[in-house]
Amino acid sequence: MDIVLRATVIFAALYIVMRLLGKRELGQMTPFELIVLVVIGDLIQQGVTQNDFSLTGAVVAVSTIAFWALVMSWASYLWPRAERMLEGEPRVIVRDGEIIDGNLRRDRLTVSEIESEMRLAGISMLSDVAWAILEPRGKISFIQRTDGGDEGDDKPPPQPKSEDDDGAA
Repeated sequence: MDIVLRATVIFAALYIVMRLLGKRELGQMTPFELIVLVVIGDLIQQGVTQNDFSLTGAVVAVSTIAFWALVMSWASYLWPRAERMLEGEPRVIVRDGEIIDGNLRRDRLTVSEIESEMRLAGISMLSDVAWAILEPRGKISFIQRTDGGDEGDDKPPPQPKSEDDDGAA
């Protein structure tokens, strides 16, 4: 039972730490960030199983963490409010070719990271972007301007919110 409690506490702590670290996909991580995650995994194992190196202890720890991940997944699926709280919300980072600095700062993104993702999406200029949205799972979605950047397309995408946005486009 001690391992179940330890695994539950570690799961909660890990979840909070990962939310605080921000939205990043595995492919966007630097080599150092990946090494830190591997080291965290080893430290978690030591903290959960303490000196219990048995197969049973490992199975109980992994099962407990998998159980809590499944509970969170079902909660997100069943209740939209839980989904927003557990997964986060999309955030607008570019609107009509203009970067929203406050949202970049909040998610610790740089302009060069946005430009790199734009190139991967086949967009060459920031002025061609109507909306860039940082999704809850860390991917950046781009919506291109139509007809060479018409200003007539002021309708925002349906879901994303910007904390710096006063509601007017």
